[in-house]
Amino acid sequence: MEFNGVEEEDMPVSPTGYYINSSVLSFSILCVWEIEVTIDDSPAISVLNDVFLPISPRFSSIMVTDNKGVKKWKKVEVNLKDHIKVPILPSGKSPQFYKKCLQDYLSKLSMEALPQSQPLWQLHLIKYPTNNADGTLIFKLHHSLGDGFSLMGAFFSCLQRADDPSKPLTFPTLKMRPLNNNNIHSMFRNVPRFFSSMYNTASDFCWSIVKSGFIEDDQTPIRSGNDTVGLGAMSIATMAFPLDQIKQIKANLGVVTILTSY
Repeated sequence: MEFNGVEEEDMPVSPTGYYINSSVLSFSILCVWEIEVTIDDSPAISVLNDVFLPISPRFSSIMVTDNKGVKKWKKVEVNLKDHIKVPILPSGKSPQFYKKCLQDYLSKLSMEALPQSQPLWQLHLIKYPTNNADGTLIFKLHHSLGDGFSLMGAFFSCLQRADDPSKPLTFPTLKMRPLNNNNIHSMFRNVPRFFSSMYNTASDFCWSIVKSGFIEDDQTPIRSGNDTVGLGAMSIATMAFPLDQIKQIKANLGVVTILTSY
């Protein structure tokens, strides 16, 4: 889904959105922003109203079911105060204490369903310093509002450059080096590696099909085998490592690709 500002009032919900927002299944996205300065929540309502809501009509719409049983997006008046949450924690504690509180808050938040009577998103402002930041913003959005790429694009469109707010937000790009004899020889040396990667990918794909259809996964610390594991409490943990260590991690794990989040 792309956010292009086109009106979607009373537009049908997509099959995917219909599937992931039901009484038995509900997917939400938690987007966590760690801020280097103390959070000032005074401009939150104006920023949400002037910048965030106009990005997509779905941010100010709810799911309704018509008389034929078809779910549609219906535009409503948004009371932004209902969407902004500012938890109160004990004051004067250490950053480590607030980090633990943040982890517990995220775990609890991930298990709570978004109210269906209002647009399916919330903004949580954690105004306490942790080991990593002076404040934390948490956006919780239902996955029916969009996929990860479109939602991240929506978030980035709300940001401004610190050095010059009039310029659009940009990210470093990879500069291609001109080809020379050394590069050409290096390309030929990488041909066997390319075919090896293709073989490993095909092998892993076929093996995953066999395991999903005929062989049950072994029980591990990650896969307990308990059928009710999806109903239990969720704990969120994070790990940070330098990007230059990804190659070493890939070699140690014996994998072709590592999916990372930034």
